[in-house]
Amino acid sequence: MQGMAGVPEPHTGWTFITNHARVLAAIADNPNVRIRDIAAHCRLTERAVQRIIADLEQDGYLSHTRDGRTNTYRIEADKVLRHPAEAGLSVASLLSLLVQDETERVGNPVAP
Repeated sequence: MQGMAGVPEPHTGWTFITNHARVLAAIADNPNVRIRDIAAHCRLTERAVQRIIADLEQDGYLSHTRDGRTNTYRIEADKVLRHPAEAGLSVASLLSLLVQDETERVGNPVAP
């Protein structure tokens, strides 16, 4: 059963990766990505994505510049993760697990 038009059904149950990490990975994959596309990719509402981006910007993990109607995001890759259990682990380390290397993606396209 499909929810509101254009909004995918949310995932239920626990997951290994937080929505904040998913949004950050989508931005790392394409710094000019639209909020609508992040929402579709991460199975979130656009409002939820906007809140997550605001969280990430407020805590200095992300910033953006606006060029016309396009946002270009900049991730602070050297910033360390928030939780004490990940002390010393950088955003770059996390993203290396979540974002496919460009050469890997070109060599092995993901099946639909």
